Amino acid sequence: ACGSGNSASASKESLNTTKGKTTTITVGVCAGPYGDMVDKVIAPLLKDDGFKLKTKLFNDYVQPNKALASGSIQANLFQHGNYLKKFTADNNLDLASLGQTPTLCSGIYSNKYKSIDDTEDGATVANANDGSNLARSLGVLQQQGLVTLKGEVDATKATVNDIASNPKNLKIKTIDAAQLARSLDTVDMALVPGNYSWAADLKPADALAMEKQDDGVIEVFVVRTQDVDSDFGKAVKKLLVSQKFKDAIAKSEFKDFGKPTTW
Repeated sequence: ACGSGNSASASKESLNTTKGKTTTITVGVCAGPYGDMVDKVIAPLLKDDGFKLKTKLFNDYVQPNKALASGSIQANLFQHGNYLKKFTADNNLDLASLGQTPTLCSGIYSNKYKSIDDTEDGATVANANDGSNLARSLGVLQQQGLVTLKGEVDATKATVNDIASNPKNLKIKTIDAAQLARSLDTVDMALVPGNYSWAADLKPADALAMEKQDDGVIEVFVVRTQDVDSDFGKAVKKLLVSQKFKDAIAKSEFKDFGKPTTW
């Protein structure tokens, strides 16, 4: 539920700059690279616009949007566009994206193979066992020509039962997503989602292949809809498509992330 009218108007006021003063903005993040991206890249670039950004870490994917809607934080960066759309509709929240950021996508990693072409017949491939990540993993395998999915299947909901062809007879093993990076010693390949590969210090440049991202799975910087046209909203919107942001990313540890479709 959204905050009272008073807190909403106070919050809106706080997202505008006052000459000679710095406005502090709290950005909700989850474990993974995006808090670092705020601290190391986005915050320094917004300093000259009169904003000081600090991050607040959340332990689940529910609270950052609810905290934003209630006004206890002013922005968040933790979710992709499809998630924002579904979550705001399901929970009747009035939130909006200011734009996309570079996104660490799912990758195929292996301690055994040097190339996707090395994949042997009967290879064991570890995938996340939760619905969302499993569907995305199968999509990555399809992008690489290792499996095909049934034509009528919703690609965002696909399961192992939706595999139409598996020419290399891959053994699909589903395990908890948090264990995928660790499984590389016992399987031939693993599909590791971005936040888990980051936590395990797996480098995108070392992946056999990375997910080809469509618009909906790219991370978005989010505020309440009423703050989109505030000074802060305008500054972030401008920054996310700017050359100085692209240059800062290119020199950072986030340089191998998937690029926004707006670049």
